[in-house]
Amino acid sequence: MAERSRYQEQIIRNYYKNQGTLRLSRLQELVTELYLAEGKARARYWKQAEAAMRKLDVPESRIAHIVRADDPRLLASLVEELLGQEGGSRDSGKSKKGKA
Repeated sequence: MAERSRYQEQIIRNYYKNQGTLRLSRLQELVTELYLAEGKARARYWKQAEAAMRKLDVPESRIAHIVRADDPRLLASLVEELLGQEGGSRDSGKSKKGKA
């Protein structure tokens, strides 16, 4: 196998560095899909959401509660909570814009 270029190494490093953000974005997309889905598709999206929550290290008890409730609002509130933990700088940026 050929060696990777410096540019390729940087892309790979950034991908893994942003893994949490990518997983959180996927969970946000699943919230939207769950609001719109019905039947088998809804069950499939819940399985995907369950896997995504595990990858984000959400406690098993909380995952079970959210999935059992079958309520996308609970998942949405978890996403908001995780967004708050991920980047406090985002929130401070929004509040600065609102005050101006």
